[in-house]
Amino acid sequence: MVKEANLAQLDQFDEIIDVRSPSEFAEDHIPGALNFPVLDDDERARIGTLHKQVSPFDAKKAGAALVSRNIGRHLEQAFADKPKNWRPLVYCWRGGKRSGAMAHVLGQVGWHSGQLDGGYKAYRRQVLEDLQTLPARFQWRVVCGATGSGKSRLLQALHAAGAQVLDLEDLANHRGSLLGNLPGTPQPGQKYFESLIWSKLHGFDPDLPVYVEAESKKIGNVRVPETLIAAMWQSQCIRIEASIAQRVELLKEEYAHFLADPDELGNKLGFLTDLHGKERITRWQHMAQQDEWDTLVAELLEQHYDPAYTRSTLKHYPLYKEGLILRPQSLGMEAMQAAAKEILGSA
Repeated sequence: MVKEANLAQLDQFDEIIDVRSPSEFAEDHIPGALNFPVLDDDERARIGTLHKQVSPFDAKKAGAALVSRNIGRHLEQAFADKPKNWRPLVYCWRGGKRSGAMAHVLGQVGWHSGQLDGGYKAYRRQVLEDLQTLPARFQWRVVCGATGSGKSRLLQALHAAGAQVLDLEDLANHRGSLLGNLPGTPQPGQKYFESLIWSKLHGFDPDLPVYVEAESKKIGNVRVPETLIAAMWQSQCIRIEASIAQRVELLKEEYAHFLADPDELGNKLGFLTDLHGKERITRWQHMAQQDEWDTLVAELLEQHYDPAYTRSTLKHYPLYKEGLILRPQSLGMEAMQAAAKEILGSA
């Protein structure tokens, strides 16, 4: 049995199955969806070429054989242990032939499968529409603090305490600065980053505050939606004030990969030459090679990160000076858990 479903009904299904090709899925998909292609990238290209160069009929005939074979493989492997009451939702690009074939076979087996009306194209349109309006519905609490103040750790503590948290750096797989890329962890594409934000926003209660870290418009290679940034700029702030010594220790912990690879850090610092001049950058690169980490990190904070942070924060957050000030004893998780309790107690 197959029924048409819309985005508001996603929670009614046990699993969401994206039958598009792996490259389509990698670019963007409904968060939580699983990819079981009925045509892989090479097969899809071959069928497209056959459609153009020979005839639509021959393309459909060859495509049907491939789709049938792939659906059969998924039935024998991925779906073999699914119980009789399993309820999958299937979608493709426009909710058409590819998802229809998969949903039909699943329905014939006896599973109550659904087919997403309009497919991915309708989903993407809804994401873009919702991101224009959803951010303004929430009560944002923006965690501010100079680089290395433990903002991400505070968000983790707030989340653990049951608060609503939108951790944009976690979604972006990036810490938000020139040195913020995470080794071995690629960033999502722009579309999937927006999908992740959309999914998080849909899970929030507008009657409760949502905690978020102050961010630039870009986090690595992805852009934060303009409407979200605009809502954050007009919101209440929470200020973490930490000493240089505390921040140096935190940054050495969180950027240990650079301590282990000073050459990579030196290459990154080279991109700051236009701002700081060749002499200063060369000196910083030498410090990295000599393991003079405390001095190097302190200078980077005082001469590069802190001035930029102060200018940006005062420019964009008019309520910054009115915010709750936190001066934690340390930047460890125990101190952050205490700070989270203080915040939630004053909310």
